[in-house]
Amino acid sequence: QVQLVESGGGLVQAGGSLKLSCTASGRTFSGYVMGWFRQAPGKEREFVGRIGWSSGLTYHSGSMKGRFTISRDNDKNTVYLQMNSLKPEDTAVYTCAAARIDSGSLYQARNYDYWGQGTQVTVSS
Repeated sequence: QVQLVESGGGLVQAGGSLKLSCTASGRTFSGYVMGWFRQAPGKEREFVGRIGWSSGLTYHSGSMKGRFTISRDNDKNTVYLQMNSLKPEDTAVYTCAAARIDSGSLYQARNYDYWGQGTQVTVSS
């Protein structure tokens, strides 16, 4: 049974930092990418970025590039989302997901097969 478990969310002041973790289990993820999405109340789910499980190649959404960084530790089966210079508008539930690398557009949530439960990030002004 595949499981993706996020941790590291919480309350932080504007300008602060948080590092989210997503620990994967239940299968091998070679040939997969791990993506991060977020969804704020009343808003559409938004793509944050992704990383190739084997390659380590990353892509970060333009609106968050330079503030957010995705990395992974294959030995720990864990993907990270380092978030710096946080703003109140970054408040959302952040969720990691896994998709086969040949699933089509990797910006779209519908192409991801496995999802975590999400972790709340709240940025106060």
